[in-house]
Formats: sequence, C-alpha cells, structure tokens
Amino acid sequence: MLTPIKGFPERAILTEVGPRDGLQSEPVFVPTERKIELVRALIDAGLRRFEITSFVSPRAVPQMRDAAQVLAAFRGRDDLHLTALVPNVRGAEAAIEAGADALVLFASASESHNLKNVNRSRADSLAGFAEIARLAEGSGTALQGAIATAFGCPFEGNVAIEAVVDQAMAYRDLGMGYITLGDTTGMATPANVIARVQALRPVLEGVDLALHFHNTRGVGLACAYAGLSLGVTHFESSIGGLGGCPFVPRATGNIATEDLVYMLEESGVQTDLDLERLISAAELAEELVGRELPGQVMKAGPRLKTAAMDSVRTANG
Repeated sequence: MLTPIKGFPERAILTEVGPRDGLQSEPVFVPTERKIELVRALIDAGLRRFEITSFVSPRAVPQMRDAAQVLAAFRGRDDLHLTALVPNVRGAEAAIEAGADALVLFASASESHNLKNVNRSRADSLAGFAEIARLAEGSGTALQGAIATAFGCPFEGNVAIEAVVDQAMAYRDLGMGYITLGDTTGMATPANVIARVQALRPVLEGVDLALHFHNTRGVGLACAYAGLSLGVTHFESSIGGLGGCPFVPRATGNIATEDLVYMLEESGVQTDLDLERLISAAELAEELVGRELPGQVMKAGPRLKTAAMDSVRTANG
C-alpha cells in the first residue's frame, strides 16, 4: 500500500450515485431488473453507500418511475446505506415507506437554477424541508442535504460563498449530519473548491462534508484532488462517468467512480474497492445505456496491467 500524499487522508469513503444521478437523464428507460443488476455489480466491487434512486414526479424524470422497486431489491441489507433523493413531502413519504436509510434533500445555491430544477424558490424549498425533517424524525429515517450549483450557476454565473454557507447552516440546523456540495453544472475549479471547504469547515463541526463533481470541463478529478488536500474524506461519483443534470444546458457526466478510485489508490488513499470489478461494472453500465461512456480507466485499465509484447506491433524503420 502506498503512503498517502502529505495532507491527504488515509482513507476515503465513496457514495455511488450512478443508479440515480447517472441514469436520470437517459432518454431510453433502463429496465428495473437491469438497474438492479448494475447495483449488484457495484456491490460486488465493494461499494456499500448508494444514492440509489429518487422519488420524484415520473413526468419530470421518467427514468426514476421504478424507484420503489429498485429500493425494494436491497431493502433490509444491514451492510448497505441506501439513500433516495426527495423533492417534497410526497416524495419523502414514498421513500420512507420504501425503506430508504436516508432522505437526500436538495436545493440550489442559485435562485434561477432552483426554479428550473424544482420549480420553487430557494426560500420555498428550505421552508418545505422543515416539514420533511419532522416527518423523518418521526420515522427514524436520517436526513442528508445536497447543495446544487454550489460552485456556479449556468444562468447567474458565480454563486456567492455566503449563499452556500447560509444554506449549509440551514441544513445543519435541520439535523443533517451529511452535506454534499454539488457541482451540478461542472463549474467547480480547484480554487473555488478550496475556498468553499475552508469557509464551511468552521460552521459544520461534526458534519460529514462530501464533494460531488461533474466533469463538464475536464477538471473533476483535479477538484477532488483539491478536496483531498484539505482532508475531505467523502466523495460521490458515478460508474463510467454516467450522468448530467437534465435542467442544465450542455451538462455532461459525473466523475467516473473507477477513475476516482484509481486516483485515490495511486495517491495512497485506501478505498477498499476492487478496481477490476469496478471496470467490469462500468462496462455493464455502458451496455445498459447503449453508448460509449467517458470513463478513462475502464478503457486503459489499471496502471500496472501489462500486455504481452507480441500483442503490439513493432515499429518499422
């Protein structure tokens, strides 16, 4: 095992969001049994934390219309932590009934994206969360929070750090012990990742801060690296690089789980995940959606995977 790079944590904890954030924008419905097959392949690779589905309007996100069935396939497994994204009380009730371990509440740090994403103002979203928090407390279900457009908005441009901090504090006050900064638009840079993590640390003592990057502009792993340099241990990623917000122009996929694991392990950060099996799961994801996915390690393989010399032609001349 490699020694971690100076300042990096010894271990990182990954949440796989492919079944939800990865598949939500796919134009052709992925059959329920194939979604379950993908989750099983990811479990075989060692993943135990999943944002497995979302309880949203099937008219708005038809790919998630089988949320209860997907969750039911893994309900009751003590070794898994299964979360579901919920936009409102109705979604929260359905997720609790289906057996989610935690509800993920989400609102955007920018007003315009929140209107596009959930058709509500930020204030209305946060007010609605209080009712969901009471519902969750009564059921014993945990709450998690996601701050969308935490690093920038496609309609407004820069998002003030103060808006992100205020929203994180509101989440904290609702009892959320896990808060994600979401790079919904792929506008994160290493510099603004560092600025936000440093601003949030003093007000989120005892809260797990997670980072969720999209690779829209090709710097997703660099942003994860910046988080690692500050000791962040929680990351969210999507197998094969699946995903992209359906309410953001030109959005592309999340950072690929297998690419992130490769970077972590090669930096001396333990994940307890099997890279070869993750590559197989990425290939399965590619089969399910019927197109090439952007993950790189699934194409190249691990760094020390060798080939026979006679499998490559010799240069002439």
